Amino acid sequence: MWVFGYGSLLWNPGFPVAEQRVATLADHARSFCMRSIHHRGTEEAPGLVLALDPEPGSVCTGLGLRVEPGAEAATLQYLRDRELISSAYVERVLPLDLDDGRRVEAVAYVVDTAHVQYCGGLALEEQARIIARAVGGRGPNTEYLFNTVAHLHQMEIPDPALDWLDARVREILTAAQNP
Repeated sequence: MWVFGYGSLLWNPGFPVAEQRVATLADHARSFCMRSIHHRGTEEAPGLVLALDPEPGSVCTGLGLRVEPGAEAATLQYLRDRELISSAYVERVLPLDLDDGRRVEAVAYVVDTAHVQYCGGLALEEQARIIARAVGGRGPNTEYLFNTVAHLHQMEIPDPALDWLDARVREILTAAQNP
């Protein structure tokens, strides 16, 4: 069983991983297009989390994570508990191209563009302002952004929009500390 990691699964998979490979998923873009009302925000002050936004012609680069044999059922239940908390994601099995040339079928969580938490198309500046202030059950929204960007850099996976957000959120935080 393979799982596609493109956000927090890059740095916190939460299940036993037997193998990981840089991987690409066609026709989807990684973006902060989902309001977080549990993990990185609240219903009163939603944060933003990354989601796979269906976008024909785009490519999302992340990690293919092969689940430790024997842990498939427990992993799938764990992922469903974690990712489907508010039904804003839809579980899919999609073709993933690994960096060693293999193509595998992988579980991936794609945003439901009809769900109330979907917010695709927000300007990067608005995303930065939301991320800079939001806090949820799993901690500050900034931690989510900073960890994701750091791990993308470690894996040498470019994401200019996330790099811009990382720098801008740090500017906002610095300005708030030094009025």
